[in-house]
Formats: sequence, structure tokens, C-alpha cells
Amino acid sequence: MILSRRFIAGVLATALILPAIAYPATPSDAPLSVSSTGIPGVEPPQLSPQFWIGRLRAPNRVVLDSGEITSRNALLTRLDASMHDLDVLPATLDHAQVARWVGNVSHRPGGPLFDASGQAVDSAVLDTIVANADLVNIPAQESSRFGLAVRRTDMRTFPTRLRVFSSTGDIDLDRFQESALFPGTPVAIVHESQDHQWWFVLSPTYAAWVPKQAIAEGPRSQVLDYAHRRPSLTITGATVRTTTTPEEPRVSDLQLDMGVRLPQATLPAGQTVNGQNAAASWVVLLPVRDDSGRLSLRPALLPRSADTTADALPLTRANTINQAFKFLGERYGWGDDYGTRDCSGFVSAVFASMGVVLPRNTGDQARNPVYTRLHLDEATPRNARTAAVDALEVGDLVYIPGHVMLVIGRIGGVPYVIHDIHDGKFIDANGVLQSLHLNGVVVTPLAPLQLDADRTFVDGITDIVRMLDGRPAPAAPVVLRQ
Repeated sequence: MILSRRFIAGVLATALILPAIAYPATPSDAPLSVSSTGIPGVEPPQLSPQFWIGRLRAPNRVVLDSGEITSRNALLTRLDASMHDLDVLPATLDHAQVARWVGNVSHRPGGPLFDASGQAVDSAVLDTIVANADLVNIPAQESSRFGLAVRRTDMRTFPTRLRVFSSTGDIDLDRFQESALFPGTPVAIVHESQDHQWWFVLSPTYAAWVPKQAIAEGPRSQVLDYAHRRPSLTITGATVRTTTTPEEPRVSDLQLDMGVRLPQATLPAGQTVNGQNAAASWVVLLPVRDDSGRLSLRPALLPRSADTTADALPLTRANTINQAFKFLGERYGWGDDYGTRDCSGFVSAVFASMGVVLPRNTGDQARNPVYTRLHLDEATPRNARTAAVDALEVGDLVYIPGHVMLVIGRIGGVPYVIHDIHDGKFIDANGVLQSLHLNGVVVTPLAPLQLDADRTFVDGITDIVRMLDGRPAPAAPVVLRQ
């Protein structure tokens, strides 16, 4: 709903009050010098989460309890068209619905594409790839099928492993890379590729192609029950790995990423699991795939020294900052490529460790119907943008086209963010636009970053989503327009 301007002004005037600091106040539009970090305005002490947590009042206050978070997650799934509620998926799927799901992702690219060696991708190769999606053979009706991801795997635009790029100079941004699935993620299997090597699946937050070998198919009840089983363990480190075990290679040395939640197994004292006494470990149940592709669950060990928690971390400002900084320095991975993540994958993982579900992509996150959202557009005057930036609070998500940043505090008048960014530009002392080549998770001030020579990131802000407002979930989406 659209709220009154008086209410909007009140929200914009509510800025986080920070204790006195030893840094001089800096106007938000003043140029910042490049320090030893190579990033304007960032000194080495600012690369510690405690630097920012120590500046907060009541950093450990719980913003939303687990019941309120669960309610918001359910509301998001109901209201956001990018989400998929597998629990209510009909038993029979019709042709039109499946064709929409696949067609929304697998549409033939219009511009030139290049492979990893810099060679142009021939149109005949593209024809074969597009044909492998097999849209012409989607049946009139088919029964719903379900499975669990047995390992981390890429989600692809088309059923192909070919990496393609928009230019010959940047081989990081694979245009066929959509996202990633994580071990234990439930999926609905809705279509099969022409070569029978890929499935098009719906996960709770995304839909795309995955290799069949990454999914174990099982009964609907078993698949959907898996995510609801308790007690559970949530991964709170950037990544952890299951204990290596030759006795059961299918659960050996698996990467588990922040926010992944797995059911725990209850075993008798002194029980041996995969050739090892389980006393010094957590025992979790992981899905595995047999030779026929069917699902079963097997126990796996996680060392008690691994960065995990029962259920989920409390949603606090301190935990938000701490969790984000666990990714500091991780390589940027477009579409969660390279076993890492991109900007929206980064913030999704941070909040997932505290039980909060976010849509997969920045555009859907920015339109979040569950948390209070301030929307800015081309008609927003500069003074309104400045007011919005001045009112940023720790935990806010700031969106520009195709990118999201997490606010961690401010020094003087300058808000600072942590984000997973591919490039990053600023104007140097000579007035020349320079690339920072950030290509990973970094801390930066918001104000000096440039979209191009003429526009700053502040000029490009489209939405601010307040994740830590602590108010009851709205009965309808709350959009503040300025």
C-alpha cells in the first residue's frame, strides 16, 4: 500500500544513532582518499566485524523471534510469484504451466555469445542447445514428481554445461549460469531434456535446469517432510564440509553452505557412523541417490568444531554483521558459480543462517512484499535520495539495478556496506573513472561508488528493504514511495 507523505518523512528521518567515534565526520558526498586497502575510504580496522558491532547500541537484541520469521517466510512464499510452494503443487501438471516455467528461463539469447576460449558460439550449436530443452514435447499432462538435491550443483538456463559469455574480455559471467542448488533442497521435477541427462526443477526459490545425477527422486511425502524434520542443524560458517568417509562416498567431504539446514539423526550413545565414533561429531541425515536414481537418507558426520547452530541463529544486528563478514574476501561467483555466490546469493545466505528466506534474484528481493520497502525511481528528487541514504540503518538492503548491498554502519555522514560485487568504480583525484576490480565480498562506503562517469550508486538506488525493523508483518505489502 502507499503510505502518507507524513509517514514517509517520519521513516526517512529515523536514522541509526551511533556512539561517538574517533573518525572525523565526513559529508556523504565528499571524496574519500584511497587507503592501503586500495579501496577509497576503507582502512584495515574496518575489515573486522567487531569494528562495526562495537559501534551499535543493543547489538544482540532479537529483532524478530522464530515464530514471526516463520510467519513472514510463509507470507513471502504466498505473495511472491518468484517463489514456489512445493507443498501445494498439484498432483497433475498441465502443458501450459510447465511450458511457462521452462520458457521463462530457456529462451534463445539474442546477442552474440563466446565460449571460454573467446570463439564465437555458432548458431548451429545454439540450435542444438535450445532443442535439448525439448519444449515441443512437453506432454499435455504429467504427474508431479519430487526429489532432493544430493550435492551442490549449478542451475542452468539450458540443459548444457557449455559456458558462454557476452564478450571475450570477461569469462566470469557465464550467461547460462542461473543459480545453485544445495544439498537437501527439495525440488519438483517438471520436465526432462531431450538427451535425458537433465531435469528442469522447481526449488522453493528458483526454477532452472540441473543434471539428473544431482537429484535423488523420491515419494512426495518423504521429500517434503525432509525440510520439516526436527531437530535440525543450520550451517553458520561460509562453508563447512562433511567428514571424509570411504565407507559411504556419497556423503563424504560434501560442501555445505551457510544457511543450509539439515535434520539431525538421533543415535544411541557410542554409535559408530561410517567407520567413526560419533561422540565428537554432529550426525545429520543427507539424501543420497542409488543406481536407479531413487532417494534414501544416510547419516553423515559434521565435526562439532564446524561452524553450525541448532535450528537457526537469532535475528540480531550483531549476527547480521558477523555472518556477512564470514564471506569477506570470497570470490564473486555470478549465479553462485565457482562454488561461491553472487550479490543476491550472498545476502540470501546471511539471512538464511538466521532462518529468514529471501527470493533468489535482486529484482525479486527488491520487491519484497513482507518487509518494509522504500521505492525510488527516476522522478525521485536528489534531496529525497539524500534523505533516504541519511536514514539507512544497519541491516538494510540497498538495491541498484542488478545489485544489492548490506548496510553495516556509517562513519560520520558516510554509510558503509558489505557486498559481493564483480567490479566497482570510482572517480580518482584526477576526475578519471577507475575500476577497482573488486570481484568478491568487500566493505566499501556507499557514496563514492559510481555506476558510470556521470551517475553514482546513490543515483541508481531503486529500493531499500528494511530487514531489521522488528514490526509485525504487514497485512499487505508496504511500499513507501518517495
